[in-house]
Amino acid sequence: MPKPLYCRQSAYDLFRLQMPVIDSTDGLLYASVAIAMNHLEICTPGLAEDLVEQYAGVIRSRVRSRSPQALLAHLHDVFFEELGFVGNSDDYYNPLNSYVPAVLQTRKGLPITLSLIYKVIAERIGLSVVGVNAPLHFMAGVQLDEKVLLIDPFFGGRAVSREEAFERIEQVAGRTVPRVDEMLPTATHRQWIARILANLLNIFQHTEQTCDYRAMLELRGILMTEA
Repeated sequence: MPKPLYCRQSAYDLFRLQMPVIDSTDGLLYASVAIAMNHLEICTPGLAEDLVEQYAGVIRSRVRSRSPQALLAHLHDVFFEELGFVGNSDDYYNPLNSYVPAVLQTRKGLPITLSLIYKVIAERIGLSVVGVNAPLHFMAGVQLDEKVLLIDPFFGGRAVSREEAFERIEQVAGRTVPRVDEMLPTATHRQWIARILANLLNIFQHTEQTCDYRAMLELRGILMTEA
């Protein structure tokens, strides 16, 4: 393994190992954990995996019907109502909101990290979820029969219409946006991870955390160059 100049070696190595499998849900999860490992002292894939499985296990224990609608209802009852996952609007730019292992513990985060955890847990119970790479406000899309239901994990898992999704984007952007499908694209896992890194790069640049900024650049370099 190459030696990074700024990123922790353990984080760098784990991130690099996910590149061949980044299109899998586990690859997405572990790449996000690797990003957090550069900063968090107590952070391992095993700890994140244990929490994901614990939460998924609670939901599975409630399931009596395997219909997607029933699974979704149980998921939302546990994930949003009982566990209380929600957007951290009071401290939005805290780097911890971009670290999936921290969000798993605090249950507060950004739209993109909440959507990632939502996807991972949902797929553990048998649902199919994609990321919706909307500008400025990431969301999740749940496959139900022949349609995709838009879910906003930042606002308590509320189902949103296409029009409401555009309104959310406009609310954050402070301007009107075109009502076109290109504004609500499905995110590849590489795009998902790239956007998490971009958030952290913006924060670390603004706060002049030079070493952390350069560490994220090293991870982004792997994402852009390795398959």
